[in-house]
Amino acid sequence: MIQKFLQRYREAFGDGVPLPVAFGYSDTPVEKIRKIPRCMIGAIRKVCDGQALTLSVDNVLCGGGSLYTRFAPMQERIPRFVSEQEHYKQTPEQVKTYVSRLGISLTEKPYLNFVRMDKLASLDDAEGILFFATPDVLSGLCSWAFYDNDADDAVCTRFASGCCSIVTFAVNENRKQGRSCFIGMLDPSARPLVPANELTFVIPMHRFNEMMQTMEQSALFQKACLIVRKRINGEIGK
Repeated sequence: MIQKFLQRYREAFGDGVPLPVAFGYSDTPVEKIRKIPRCMIGAIRKVCDGQALTLSVDNVLCGGGSLYTRFAPMQERIPRFVSEQEHYKQTPEQVKTYVSRLGISLTEKPYLNFVRMDKLASLDDAEGILFFATPDVLSGLCSWAFYDNDADDAVCTRFASGCCSIVTFAVNENRKQGRSCFIGMLDPSARPLVPANELTFVIPMHRFNEMMQTMEQSALFQKACLIVRKRINGEIGK
C-alpha cells in the first residue's frame, strides 16, 4: 500500500513536495534517542529529509510537548504559562478545561517514532500520516478529505500547540476510528521552526485507510488540481 500511495501522491503533487511522515508508538525505537531542541517541531520537520526520529520521555523536554505526546501528565505550571506568558488563552482555568477535554491518557509504549513513508515497509504501528503542506498542497489534501465525507468536521482547525495538532488530535481520532483530519501549525511559538509557507495536515490512520480507497476518484486527479500541481512544481507562474 505504501508504494502505491507514494506513486499516486507524486502524480498528484509532483516531485518537489515533502514526502509524508508516518508516526506511531512502539516498544522499539527506530532511531537512537538523541538530544533535540526544547521544541520538537523542528526535529519532526527534519524527518522529511529522510532521517527518522524517535521521541521518548528522555528527549521530550518541553512540558507541553511531554503532555501532548502522552509521555507525562500536565505540569502544574502549564496553565499559567499558556495564559499569562504566552497569552494564548485568557485565563489559566481555560487551559485546564481545554486539556481536560482532550482526555489524554499516558502511553503504555516508551517510544514515539516518526519515519518518512518511503523508508517504511509497513504502517502497522502508525497512528497518523503527517504532511507539511503549502496552501496549494493543502488545497489538494482537503479536497481529497472532503470527497467522501460531508461532516462539518471532515477537516478541522482547533486551538493547539504544534505538537498537539500533530500527535494528540490524530491519536485520539484514530483510536475512536473517527473520520476527521486536522490542519495545524498555527502555534506562533513553533512557526519559526517550519518553512514560512507551510502548515501541517494530519490524517489519522483509520481515516487514511478509508481515503486510500477514494484517492484516484477524488479531485486530486481532475483538471483544477492538475493546474495547481503545475504551479506547485513551477511549470506555470505563481
